[in-house]
Amino acid sequence: MSRFRLLPTPAQQVVLLEHCRHARFVWNLAVEQQLFWQPGRHAPRYNEQSAQLTAARAEYDWLAAGSQTVQQQALRDFAQAMQNFFAGTHRRPSWRKAGVHEGFRQVGVKPRHVEKLNGRYGRVWVPKVGCVRFRCTRAVPAGVKSYRITRDRAGRWHVAFAHIPDPIPGPGDASVVGVDRGVAVSAALSTGELLHAPCLTPGERIRLRRLQRGLARAKPGSNRRRRTKLAIAKMKAREADRRHDWVEKTTTDLARRFDTIRVEALDVRAMTRTARGTIDQPGVRVAQKRGLNRAIRNQGWGRLVSRLDHKAAGRLERVPAAYTSQRCSACRHLAAENRKSQAVFACVACKAGPCNADVNAARNIAAGRAVPAQGDLAVRRSTNCEPQLSTPAA
Repeated sequence: MSRFRLLPTPAQQVVLLEHCRHARFVWNLAVEQQLFWQPGRHAPRYNEQSAQLTAARAEYDWLAAGSQTVQQQALRDFAQAMQNFFAGTHRRPSWRKAGVHEGFRQVGVKPRHVEKLNGRYGRVWVPKVGCVRFRCTRAVPAGVKSYRITRDRAGRWHVAFAHIPDPIPGPGDASVVGVDRGVAVSAALSTGELLHAPCLTPGERIRLRRLQRGLARAKPGSNRRRRTKLAIAKMKAREADRRHDWVEKTTTDLARRFDTIRVEALDVRAMTRTARGTIDQPGVRVAQKRGLNRAIRNQGWGRLVSRLDHKAAGRLERVPAAYTSQRCSACRHLAAENRKSQAVFACVACKAGPCNADVNAARNIAAGRAVPAQGDLAVRRSTNCEPQLSTPAA
């Protein structure tokens, strides 16, 4: 996907918002039909829902005033989402909320619908809107067949053209690098480099806390609450833009410098699951877990690996994460005492000098080392250096 900043006029924004409402309305109706179907009766499929949409457009003028292609495409997207759910690759489609899920997709794009005006601007044709300008921050993909228009919480419009980018070729020198993802250090490389994802400046964090306190005191539905929410959304969008830019530059650099890239096989979705629990069994240390989840999301772990999958296709390997932070990369001794602190690693067996714990883990990942094999265990027993596995840690 190649995303560009869309620059619609105020009149065009009104029509674009109507398209978003209609697409969200059709999607939520399809979700409702799937969730509340009666036993013994099958939920309506795409063909039945398409006929129901035609009947609804004939009955309601406000729905008929919108674009039929936008509404029809929302049904196609829902049908594809259900196929992905049954295939086990995605979660079940859920409700879309106003102000959060603002967007729609358009397919069947012809070459004349997307054109470049000059070195800075281009324009794209949108049904019932006309040509809308967008900012050309990169080359417009050739031969695009579909695009998606979205509006974020900060009120910015974007257009993303769907296309398959070419992978970045490696150097061809059989070089290998290990990448350890963390919270204190966003990405530690086996070469010794420590990479940090950008975040808000200290002054911006102070202003964000003030805005959040003001939001808690604002009256629901008031203009002050609306303005405060918009200001917070703009700051969050600025932070996300910096993080995405860092991910793109970092993954491009890694794909160009190394032939093989190895990362930990982490289930980020499970790691950031809430600890709130239920009414009968409430969770413990919920606030601490919420802070950890927020810190993990701010590092861009998932996006970093997904972009490496795209740019270094076939050259990305996932290594089991068990005990990579407790194993010495020099002598391969495994013990919880090796990890002196979050940032310091010192092996108790080979007495090697202290080094950065994240770099040591990255070197284990680069070597493809996780839980020791049976042969390693025999060697440890013969040298009275058997690994201690009583307190495992990732």
